[in-house]
Amino acid sequence: MKSLQLENTPIAYYIDESANKEWIVFIHAAFVDHRMFEKQFEYFSGKYNLLAVDIIGHGNSIKAKKGDSIENISFWINQIFEKHNIKAAHFVGVSLGSVFIQDFANKYEDKVLSLACFGGYDINNFDLKKQKSNSKEQKKMMLKAMFSIKWFAKANKRISAFTTQAQEEFYNLNLKFKKKSFMYLAGLQKLINKFPTKQRKYKLLVGCGEHDIPMEIDIVNEWAEREHCEKVIIKGAGHCVNMDKSQEFNDCLERFWH
Repeated sequence: MKSLQLENTPIAYYIDESANKEWIVFIHAAFVDHRMFEKQFEYFSGKYNLLAVDIIGHGNSIKAKKGDSIENISFWINQIFEKHNIKAAHFVGVSLGSVFIQDFANKYEDKVLSLACFGGYDINNFDLKKQKSNSKEQKKMMLKAMFSIKWFAKANKRISAFTTQAQEEFYNLNLKFKKKSFMYLAGLQKLINKFPTKQRKYKLLVGCGEHDIPMEIDIVNEWAEREHCEKVIIKGAGHCVNMDKSQEFNDCLERFWH
């Protein structure tokens, strides 16, 4: 993957154009960066053109200036599309990444071939009551992060992955996250319930791991039923399914696209 910086933005992005075929865009979970998809990059290189983005405040996307906001992610991705003449792509988002791929689809629908959302929720049909039921645990995690990112990462890895190997990989990526980057995540609420639900022009896949929290499994089941879209619950996986069960995740995507 070639590392690039989008001009006049904090956004670092990574491209593999070796396939000269359809594009896949990967957007990572909170507190880590594009490297959570390393197994996907290895598998899909040569089969598809690949694009991965570090969300603002994550990875190498940290040189922000006044006015840069998490709300700009879709606009910045579109700038990358224009720079590299990408007409449309398949989008894959895990956890927080699923929020941004939906936001992009809300704003640039004609540039979306499909959406695959894992460990996420429908941003156009967001249930605030369910979020409140999980807010106490989130506040506890935030408190740990304020004291120590290492302490936070150690607790976070058990929530974010199920297998021991994936937990350690997530932990090592999480250690790079800066405390000051929490301020960018506060803007997420500005992306929620801003667009009406409508008939999609592209295919949608929603999923999670069988060991994700029960609330997430309920969200995925309800989302799939509401939209009559494809759904997958991956066995032996937790929240970051692509890290826990990389080959099953890759196979699932290929079946979905074909």
